[in-house]
Amino acid sequence: MFLSEILKEKRHEVQQRKISLPLKELKAQIDCNLVCRKFGAHISKNHTINVIAEIKKASPSRGLIRENFNPVEIAGTYQSEGAAAISVLTETKFFQGSLDYIKEVRQVTNLPVLRKDFIIDEYQVYESAFYQADAFLLIADILSEEELTGFLCLGHELGMDVLVEVHTEEDLEKALKTEANIIGINNRNLTTFKVDIETTQRLISQIPKDKIKVSESGINTSDQVLFLKSLGVNAVLIGEAFMKSDDIQAKMRELMQGL
Repeated sequence: MFLSEILKEKRHEVQQRKISLPLKELKAQIDCNLVCRKFGAHISKNHTINVIAEIKKASPSRGLIRENFNPVEIAGTYQSEGAAAISVLTETKFFQGSLDYIKEVRQVTNLPVLRKDFIIDEYQVYESAFYQADAFLLIADILSEEELTGFLCLGHELGMDVLVEVHTEEDLEKALKTEANIIGINNRNLTTFKVDIETTQRLISQIPKDKIKVSESGINTSDQVLFLKSLGVNAVLIGEAFMKSDDIQAKMRELMQGL
């Protein structure tokens, strides 16, 4: 239910953005001199499990997650506590995100910034570059193999890394037919929003060893992080556990202990 509503709204939003800033003008305003920070390299450092810390104000299933929401302050905490990269939710209606957060966060940290959104149009790939994202998310389930391949290649041409997200064997098969080198396993079913961390355990063995592997969603304890590390996960993407905490710094230290 949530996914169909989000995609319907997203198609409308993209069309409105194209009217406000046509693709030709958007392309012309991209800073070609900007050097993207290497998201893949940051989240695949050896002998540890790397944390992609997420900035997310709300979600369709939980509503408002963090009332005291300051992306710049949160990003500073994430960097000081050893995050490898920062994920920024930019979807506006359901997650109360903003594309502006990308630039704001990038100005106060030297970590790579991932744009997390529902990308369904090449316009959004150029938009990600315009707003200075170092990487962006593609969800295999909502894209055809042709779209996935096209958006992935375009992102690489623009200097960005791409995290391709899967949830099922079918998603993974589609992703592995492309040049994707960063595979994210989402433990959350985007149709029902139910979470099962065993999704990572089921799928990770089917991912080639040369791929960077990320586990996403439902990660709340240090034991879970260590379990995922034992499976061969390179990085974990954690958002709600930090966003719900009254003390983000303390929660990060708790989850990252023993890494």
